[in-house]
Amino acid sequence: MLEVGRVAKPHGLRGQVVVELITNRTERLAPGARFGDLVVTEVKPHGHRWIVGFEGVVDREGADLLRGRVLEAEPIEDPDALWVHELIGADVVDTSGTWLGVVAAVEANPASDLLVLDAGGLVPLRFVVDHEDGKVVVDPPAGLLDL
Repeated sequence: MLEVGRVAKPHGLRGQVVVELITNRTERLAPGARFGDLVVTEVKPHGHRWIVGFEGVVDREGADLLRGRVLEAEPIEDPDALWVHELIGADVVDTSGTWLGVVAAVEANPASDLLVLDAGGLVPLRFVVDHEDGKVVVDPPAGLLDL
Protein backbone atom coordinates (compact mmCIF):
# COMPACT_ATOMS: atom_id res chain seq x y z
CA MET A 1 0.00 0.00 0.00
CA LEU A 2 1.16 3.51 -0.80
CA GLU A 3 0.55 6.59 1.30
CA VAL A 4 -1.46 8.92 -0.94
CA GLY A 5 -2.69 11.51 1.53
CA ARG A 6 -3.48 12.50 5.07
CA VAL A 7 -6.51 13.95 6.85
CA ALA A 8 -5.43 17.39 8.06
CA LYS A 9 -8.46 18.52 10.07
CA PRO A 10 -12.25 18.65 10.21
CA HIS A 11 -14.04 21.13 7.94
CA GLY A 12 -17.39 22.50 9.04
CA LEU A 13 -20.00 20.71 11.11
CA ARG A 14 -21.28 17.96 8.77
CA GLY A 15 -18.38 15.48 8.97
CA GLN A 16 -16.26 16.73 6.12
CA VAL A 17 -12.47 16.85 6.44
CA VAL A 18 -9.57 18.62 4.75
CA VAL A 19 -7.30 16.14 2.94
CA GLU A 20 -3.76 16.83 1.81
CA LEU A 21 -2.80 14.61 -1.12
CA ILE A 22 0.81 13.58 -1.58
CA THR A 23 0.13 12.27 -5.05
CA ASN A 24 -0.66 14.00 -8.33
CA ARG A 25 -3.34 11.38 -9.02
CA THR A 26 -6.44 13.28 -7.91
CA GLU A 27 -8.66 10.38 -9.02
CA ARG A 28 -7.57 8.78 -5.73
CA LEU A 29 -10.34 10.88 -4.13
CA ALA A 30 -13.17 10.02 -6.55
CA PRO A 31 -16.49 9.14 -4.89
CA GLY A 32 -16.42 5.45 -4.06
CA ALA A 33 -12.64 5.38 -3.47
CA ARG A 34 -11.68 3.31 -0.43
CA PHE A 35 -9.03 3.89 2.21
CA GLY A 36 -9.40 0.89 4.47
CA ASP A 37 -12.76 1.33 6.17
CA LEU A 38 -13.27 4.85 4.76
CA VAL A 39 -15.29 5.32 1.56
CA VAL A 40 -15.31 8.71 -0.20
CA THR A 41 -18.83 10.09 -0.74
CA GLU A 42 -18.04 13.63 -1.86
CA VAL A 43 -15.02 15.70 -2.79
CA LYS A 44 -14.27 19.24 -3.91
CA PRO A 45 -11.04 21.18 -4.37
CA HIS A 46 -10.06 23.64 -1.64
CA GLY A 47 -6.94 25.58 -2.67
CA HIS A 48 -4.13 23.03 -2.86
CA ARG A 49 -6.09 20.62 -0.65
CA TRP A 50 -9.46 18.84 -0.83
CA ILE A 51 -12.68 18.87 1.18
CA VAL A 52 -13.78 15.24 1.49
CA GLY A 53 -16.81 13.51 2.94
CA PHE A 54 -16.61 9.89 4.04
CA GLU A 55 -19.42 7.39 4.39
CA GLY A 56 -20.70 7.27 7.98
CA VAL A 57 -18.88 10.42 9.13
CA VAL A 58 -21.75 12.83 9.71
CA ASP A 59 -20.60 15.37 12.32
CA ARG A 60 -17.59 17.34 13.45
CA GLU A 61 -16.81 14.91 16.27
CA GLY A 62 -16.57 12.02 13.80
CA ALA A 63 -14.44 14.11 11.49
CA ASP A 64 -12.14 15.08 14.36
CA LEU A 65 -11.47 11.39 15.04
CA LEU A 66 -9.94 11.19 11.53
CA ARG A 67 -7.46 14.03 12.15
CA GLY A 68 -3.96 12.91 11.14
CA ARG A 69 -5.14 9.64 9.58
CA VAL A 70 -2.90 8.42 6.77
CA LEU A 71 -4.77 7.45 3.59
CA GLU A 72 -3.25 4.45 1.83
CA ALA A 73 -4.15 2.84 -1.48
CA GLU A 74 -2.88 0.22 -3.91
CA PRO A 75 -0.42 1.41 -6.57
CA ILE A 76 -1.94 2.43 -9.90
CA GLU A 77 -0.57 0.58 -12.92
CA ASP A 78 1.25 3.22 -14.95
CA PRO A 79 4.44 2.16 -16.75
CA ASP A 80 5.62 5.79 -17.05
CA ALA A 81 5.16 6.64 -13.36
CA LEU A 82 8.05 7.08 -10.98
CA TRP A 83 7.23 5.65 -7.55
CA VAL A 84 9.29 6.76 -4.58
CA HIS A 85 9.41 3.25 -3.11
CA GLU A 86 10.90 1.99 -6.39
CA LEU A 87 13.49 4.78 -6.58
CA ILE A 88 14.97 4.33 -3.11
CA GLY A 89 18.06 2.13 -3.40
CA ALA A 90 18.23 2.39 -7.21
CA ASP A 91 21.56 2.98 -8.94
CA VAL A 92 21.74 6.32 -10.75
CA VAL A 93 23.71 6.58 -13.98
CA ASP A 94 24.01 9.33 -16.56
CA THR A 95 23.26 8.83 -20.25
CA SER A 96 26.85 7.76 -20.91
CA GLY A 97 26.56 5.01 -18.28
CA THR A 98 28.68 6.72 -15.62
CA TRP A 99 27.57 5.62 -12.15
CA LEU A 100 26.58 8.64 -10.01
CA GLY A 101 25.39 6.99 -6.82
CA VAL A 102 22.42 5.35 -5.18
CA VAL A 103 19.11 7.05 -4.41
CA ALA A 104 19.04 7.49 -0.62
CA ALA A 105 15.81 9.53 -0.54
CA VAL A 106 13.41 11.56 -2.61
CA GLU A 107 12.95 15.09 -1.30
CA ALA A 108 9.87 17.16 -2.07
CA ASN A 109 10.72 20.47 -3.71
CA PRO A 110 8.30 23.01 -5.24
CA ALA A 111 10.19 23.30 -8.55
CA SER A 112 10.92 19.58 -8.98
CA ASP A 113 11.25 16.76 -6.49
CA LEU A 114 14.88 15.79 -5.92
CA LEU A 115 16.69 12.47 -5.97
CA VAL A 116 19.04 12.59 -2.97
CA LEU A 117 22.10 10.50 -3.78
CA ASP A 118 24.12 8.69 -1.12
CA ALA A 119 27.21 10.52 -2.43
CA GLY A 120 25.59 13.85 -1.56
CA GLY A 121 24.32 14.97 -4.96
CA LEU A 122 20.81 16.22 -5.68
CA VAL A 123 19.20 15.49 -9.04
CA PRO A 124 15.86 17.11 -9.96
CA LEU A 125 13.40 14.47 -11.19
CA ARG A 126 12.92 16.48 -14.40
CA PHE A 127 16.34 15.15 -15.51
CA VAL A 128 15.27 11.48 -15.25
CA VAL A 129 15.13 10.13 -18.81
CA ASP A 130 14.62 6.42 -18.14
CA HIS A 131 14.05 4.01 -15.28
CA GLU A 132 13.77 0.29 -14.74
CA ASP A 133 13.99 -1.98 -11.72
CA GLY A 134 16.94 -0.86 -9.64
CA LYS A 135 18.28 1.70 -12.15
CA VAL A 136 17.57 5.34 -12.96
CA VAL A 137 19.11 7.11 -15.97
CA VAL A 138 19.51 10.88 -15.71
CA ASP A 139 20.63 13.59 -18.14
CA PRO A 140 21.68 16.50 -15.90
CA PRO A 141 23.27 19.65 -17.33
CA ALA A 142 27.05 19.94 -17.07
CA GLY A 143 28.23 20.99 -13.63
CA LEU A 144 25.06 20.00 -11.74
CA LEU A 145 26.74 17.00 -10.15
CA ASP A 146 30.32 17.72 -9.23
CA LEU A 147 30.75 14.64 -7.06
